[in-house]
Amino acid sequence: MTESEGVIQYTLDFTRGALPTDCDAGPLLDWFGRCRDRNLIGQDPRLYGGYAYGNISLRASVGFIISGTQTGGKATLQASDLAWVLDFDSATNRLRATGPARPSSEAMTHGEIYRTLPEIAAVIHVHSPQLWQSAGRLDLPSTDPTASYGTPAMADAVRRLLVARPHGGVIVMGGHEDGIIAYGTDMKLAGDHLMQAYSQVQDRSEYS
Repeated sequence: MTESEGVIQYTLDFTRGALPTDCDAGPLLDWFGRCRDRNLIGQDPRLYGGYAYGNISLRASVGFIISGTQTGGKATLQASDLAWVLDFDSATNRLRATGPARPSSEAMTHGEIYRTLPEIAAVIHVHSPQLWQSAGRLDLPSTDPTASYGTPAMADAVRRLLVARPHGGVIVMGGHEDGIIAYGTDMKLAGDHLMQAYSQVQDRSEYS
């Protein structure tokens, strides 16, 4: 498979079904909108081959719920646009999911964060050229640039960075153009981590 933004790289075992009843998707839908308003999640025919970009997830009692593949271009996200990831295996690059929609191409990376850090309950993956290019200045950790998006290599590269920041933060996906991940113990904290970093580059751009 030729690598392209938004294309699922793992083997997906998907059965259409319902979302978990014990997971409130409200915060996920809300933060999708906040990121969409800032073009951190979205779709632009001039960028990334025209594919939608960005995804967002929330831990469930079993697995996690995540925005569906190619939903970043939607003005608002609905529960019908979500997937429920039940299990995954990075070693064999396989993922099992149900729900109304098929999971995002970055579902494997989200899963590795939840598996590595049991207290983390929310993950937001966005695209920000400003943040990505400012990683060194902001002292943001970055994955190995040889690790491509949506692959076991990227999942492993992210896992290696999590140990130093187990309670939440922002990391840069070195091998995924403009890719940024924020994570926290709840959706608000994950969003706050993201917005704090984003405001730093926004403030700088205003006065540069």
